[in-house]
Amino acid sequence: MKVVFLALAFPKMDKSKYLYTQLVSQFHENGHDITVVAPAYDENLTGLQIEEGVKVIRVKTLPLFGVGLIKKGIANVLLPYQYKLALKKYAVHLNFDIIITPTPPISLYGVASWLKQKSKGKLYLILRDIFPQNAVDLEMLKKNGLIYSYFRRKEKKLYKASDAIGCMSQGNIDYVIKHNPDLNAEKLHLLPNWGDLLPMASKSEIDALREKEGLREKTVVIFGGNIGIPQKLENIVSLAKACQNEENLFFLVMGKGNERDSLEKLVDNQGLTNISIRDGLPQNEYMKWVQMADIGLISLHENFTIPNIPSKALSYYNTKTPILASIDTNTDFGEIIENLNVGVWAEAGNTSELKRKLLELNNNPKLREQMGNNGYNYMKEHLTGKKAYMTILNQCK
Repeated sequence: MKVVFLALAFPKMDKSKYLYTQLVSQFHENGHDITVVAPAYDENLTGLQIEEGVKVIRVKTLPLFGVGLIKKGIANVLLPYQYKLALKKYAVHLNFDIIITPTPPISLYGVASWLKQKSKGKLYLILRDIFPQNAVDLEMLKKNGLIYSYFRRKEKKLYKASDAIGCMSQGNIDYVIKHNPDLNAEKLHLLPNWGDLLPMASKSEIDALREKEGLREKTVVIFGGNIGIPQKLENIVSLAKACQNEENLFFLVMGKGNERDSLEKLVDNQGLTNISIRDGLPQNEYMKWVQMADIGLISLHENFTIPNIPSKALSYYNTKTPILASIDTNTDFGEIIENLNVGVWAEAGNTSELKRKLLELNNNPKLREQMGNNGYNYMKEHLTGKKAYMTILNQCK
């Protein structure tokens, strides 16, 4: 079939293997003619590129990441127009059988619905971000304000135009149905976050990394990824402060984001020596650090009313790292990790309970090993790129 994938975040296919590049690879490897439309990360590499055998149209856009809310909003509103122009410029025949678009952003509704009209193909929505409600939860938008109302209309139109909607969890499905009673509920189905297992480093490499970093005798608790408002990493700093007397515990935060500077200041002002904030690393290097860690952190803002399911869990499953989650009570992620027996969780902001759960893992290496193996086996059986590909294909028949 002929497929188009409209992306917001899509790294070069030879640089990073993550859920969307893996999904696109599955379509390509199974003989489908797939084209990706995505932002250009390098202004010298725009236009039609061939990446790992896949046609990728790299579009020059306004800055989409690491900028303020207004600039980010303007950049997102312009995206559908820029994508349309790019498809026309490179004379792409619009006879697509499947149009795939993930959220974020919701703004790609314009180009997705246009392509559906032109091609008569089926529109498949990968729902990974329930916007604009998540922005309301974090007080970035006012409920029923002009901007909220604009994006809420876009959201409703996108749901209506979609032929099938893949949701991360049952909680996501229930939420969307509850808040969109006019939507045909049969469109919604489970499409959990996926990822192909990446090879792990040797024991000698991991031991050498621990030795180099002076962490040989430590229980390492790691967080990697975006450092922003949604992650509320102040809660992790509070946990580190509460664990100052636990001499074998050491916290690592790796990544970048709008809140990184303020987080570093918070750590410095409190004089904490059991937590280190580091730059992010290329995927293959970062995975070694996750494998070295004894516990993987997930942190969500306690104000969320939407059920987020962090894709970060996949890196922990991959490296057999048990999960410690600081999460809001509206997500069903806690229920998921309990049912799979891959980690423990506490309500975000409840530092004493989070510490108790951390010490439960810290004091029980056999439990950590069991949970790590459970996550690895579950990912291998149920969360592969091939599984996601087959789910989407079956829904678009």
